[in-house]
Amino acid sequence: MYFFNDFNSKFDDFSEKVMLPARTSCDLGSRVAEASTSDYRVAVFGAGGVGKSSITQRFVKGTFNENYIPTIEDTYRQVISCNQKNVCTLQITDTTGSHQFPAMQRLSISKGNAFILIYSVTNKQSFAELAPIVEMMKEVKGNAIAETPIMLVGNKKDEESKREVSTAGGQKIATAWGCGFIETSAKNNENITELFQQLLALEKKRQLALTMDDPDGKNGKKKGCHIM
Repeated sequence: MYFFNDFNSKFDDFSEKVMLPARTSCDLGSRVAEASTSDYRVAVFGAGGVGKSSITQRFVKGTFNENYIPTIEDTYRQVISCNQKNVCTLQITDTTGSHQFPAMQRLSISKGNAFILIYSVTNKQSFAELAPIVEMMKEVKGNAIAETPIMLVGNKKDEESKREVSTAGGQKIATAWGCGFIETSAKNNENITELFQQLLALEKKRQLALTMDDPDGKNGKKKGCHIM
């Protein structure tokens, strides 16, 4: 069984320590200003080697590179549909997987409208390393984190024989945090578009959708879930 019993107990502690606050209406005012900007900023976090760049480049460019090249920080942009009649820029920041740049991580969080948290299903340590990121998000965003779209992503699902984190394990943490959850394969281009559809569907200040195949945002809304 991939989801070991001893790791199961760690999940319980893990989820309790980084539980996101309940959503309230007191944060709406601070986010109205964010909703009025033309850019929608998404920050991608995760340990080195989990596939942050691979997922981002697969989505934006449709390419995949087998070679691992460490990232300090890269930004990608793509035009998306906003409120059905307008367009805005989806700005995706591929953050560093290193702990040596906490100031850059905090800046990405402070500017971010939404977040993608990635781990590798073949590396349970990469799963645990998301905890400090979530703590930092809570510190920087405060109560506004309850209104912020977040997706937890288990990448490298194509490497089933090397799996260390079960689908149930990932879903358990996502449920505890109240965020969306999906497993992907950047290599096989599996669930990459669906990931971003679901993320955009979580945003309630604007109606966002991928213009390429979902102009009304319907597909994303069917699969998305909300921060509770």
